[in-house]
Amino acid sequence: MMGQLQMKFTRRLVAIVSASVLAVGLAGCAPSAGPSNDVLRIGVSAAIDSLNPFVSSSDYSSVVYQYVYPHLTEYDKDLKIIPAFATSWDTSADGLTWTFHTVKNAKWSDGAPLTAKDAAFTMTMMVKYQDGPTGQLAGWVAHLKTAVATDDNTLVLTYDSPVANVLTQMQAVHILPQQVWSKLATGDGKDITTFQNGAPMVSGGPFELTKYTKDQLALFSTNPNWWGPTKPKISGFGIQMFANGDAMVTALKTGQVDMIGESTQATSVDTLKKAGMVVDTGQNTGYYDFIINTNPKKTKNRELLNPEVRKAFEYAMDRQEMIKTAWLGFAKPGSTIVAPVTGWQDPSIQALPYDLSKANAILDGLGYTKGADGIRVADGHPMSYPVIFPTEINGAGDRMFQIIQTSFKQIGIDLQMRKMDTDAATTAINGSDNMYTGYDLAMWDWIPPVDPDFILSVLTCAQWGNNSDSGYCNPAYDALYLKQGTETDRAQRQATINEMQQIAFNDRPYIVLVYQDIIEAHSPKWTGFVMSPLVGSVNNLSTQTLLQVHKVG
Repeated sequence: MMGQLQMKFTRRLVAIVSASVLAVGLAGCAPSAGPSNDVLRIGVSAAIDSLNPFVSSSDYSSVVYQYVYPHLTEYDKDLKIIPAFATSWDTSADGLTWTFHTVKNAKWSDGAPLTAKDAAFTMTMMVKYQDGPTGQLAGWVAHLKTAVATDDNTLVLTYDSPVANVLTQMQAVHILPQQVWSKLATGDGKDITTFQNGAPMVSGGPFELTKYTKDQLALFSTNPNWWGPTKPKISGFGIQMFANGDAMVTALKTGQVDMIGESTQATSVDTLKKAGMVVDTGQNTGYYDFIINTNPKKTKNRELLNPEVRKAFEYAMDRQEMIKTAWLGFAKPGSTIVAPVTGWQDPSIQALPYDLSKANAILDGLGYTKGADGIRVADGHPMSYPVIFPTEINGAGDRMFQIIQTSFKQIGIDLQMRKMDTDAATTAINGSDNMYTGYDLAMWDWIPPVDPDFILSVLTCAQWGNNSDSGYCNPAYDALYLKQGTETDRAQRQATINEMQQIAFNDRPYIVLVYQDIIEAHSPKWTGFVMSPLVGSVNNLSTQTLLQVHKVG
């Protein structure tokens, strides 16, 4: 969901702010290192929902962490893992011990030493509280037994079994300042999740968060203690949050922001190009999905638990029309829960074709006959269902829903959109007790990391009350999830992941609709943007864009 790994890792949160707020804020908070006109102003329609990495659920919260906190590794422009705060690493022959060597003489923004001890503290805290306060990020320390700093620049990680994706996990582990978080990691750790972590935030990355107004803006200046070899070419940046894509596009065209993020609508591409803006597009790790509550203990409309009903639903998904109408060609048909750009998708799994006759035949065969109003009846009640629809997928999501709604009417199924904000949608899906008993259908999107471990984990039983949004629970699937996490041979891991994709496809807790392209735009006065398949050029995979972006000339 657009989010971030916690979390509905990537689910988008929508905020509202006047178009003039960011410009005023930046003018008043220009870093002393340079003039305010070398501050990159970024417009997004996804909020920073929290500055606490253990509770936030927005992609742009993750973007904050990427630029404010150190990470042992990060991705380069080709999606290869490269050193970051770790300068090098070694692995034992049995794969159980990883030794990372870190940058020497580094400091936090408050002047405290930044060392391997901060990394050891962070991971030890995550392991200690993984069944509670740090649970949303526990996947990044899967199988980790101990994290020990043998000196200021040596971190030793010991695992209970070989782990397939240690280096990608380390890209996602935000190294936190021990002097701030150690006072929270006591007792039952409840203070970990209640900590606001507000601005100014102690930074160990290239930028410092200097000001934050919830649902409005975040301002950053360069961190004078930044230890990296590449210094930012800008003196700061700002993130302004808009209520919708139209307002965001207008702000770019009128010069109130310098770039707009990956949630730019396909319908805006032509108008942006005509206005002289640079529009960049690229493949995405994410997708839009139609979610079906598969919890066997759900209390109503239990016909949805029948795999054949869910199969009929997929036959009624007109993906080509969605791509044509909602995305204007900036998307590809969906099939499995792992996107093609990750390199881990099983291409042999083909989505069911749009075929209303087959959908109707399945439902007829189940004895669900149509009433006088054309709506089928199942177990004595109409097949009429509310669909939870978070406002963060407005725009293309609206148009996709209308296409689905029209097709479903032709197979005797009535759908009603229930729009609500992100928090309300999550609550409605999970239920007050996180038992997924009260809802039927939802529509949302995921923008997961490149490594498939996270998106595979979403459908495990362990993610109930956390990242799960379907109530799906299959012990056989869970066993394969644990297996893939320890397979260090790429081919073996791929085979296991393919098997998981097939199970998820057959069971259909999700019907993957489309793999939407990333669309973002910027003023021609700026250059140096590095596109990424996760959230676009300003992302939570690497620091590259904001280290090299600068004004033209």
